[in-house]
Amino acid sequence: MCGTSRIWPAAGHRGGSVTGWRAVSSEDGWPDVPGDTALTIRIPEADAFVRAPFPAHITVLYPFLPAARITPEVHAELAALFADRAPFVLTFAEFRRYPGVLYLPPAPDHPVRALTRAVRERWPEAVPYRGVFGPEGLDPHLTLANDEGPETYERAYDALERELRPMLPVTARVDSVRLIVTDGRAWEDSAVYDLGRSPAPPAPPTQPAPPAQVLRAASTALSRRT
Repeated sequence: MCGTSRIWPAAGHRGGSVTGWRAVSSEDGWPDVPGDTALTIRIPEADAFVRAPFPAHITVLYPFLPAARITPEVHAELAALFADRAPFVLTFAEFRRYPGVLYLPPAPDHPVRALTRAVRERWPEAVPYRGVFGPEGLDPHLTLANDEGPETYERAYDALERELRPMLPVTARVDSVRLIVTDGRAWEDSAVYDLGRSPAPPAPPTQPAPPAQVLRAASTALSRRT
């Protein structure tokens, strides 16, 4: 699912919002599998920077569990896990590149790494980027563009950096993580988990009043009428 270039796979998501991002096909060099899920952080403050077909975001973990394994119990565990982490602020102040990819690194990046580590400790079978980049995956990053070929990306991204540099730095408060899912064609939001906010406990079941209490209430109501 990650926004992929043919040069450098998986540098950013091809999906993740209710507007529906295009899924990555085999032509992109990084096919998404129907039922793939991912955990991402939306950074709307940086949307104006992005030249790729997806909103500004940082990947916490891609892929996560297959959609068929996302049960109510998994949702509850994710909600509790993220509720135990406080919101944080990220600043984006410089451009960096992978081959074929222009991105913004977040500072600090340790809050994002901590979220990834916590999810992986609970679900170690969810290996970042399917292990293509080793067990730790890629550094946290916000992909801006990833569709230039090897002959054009340096020149194209030099020009894009000149255009966007006056808009830096960008600061964003992160207070939630999104679970997104793909059907192989597009990515959509599935759930949003708040940071630092415990899920509301279920309301206790209503208990019927004891018979004696019901009789007293009826007797009181009758006496008021007479």
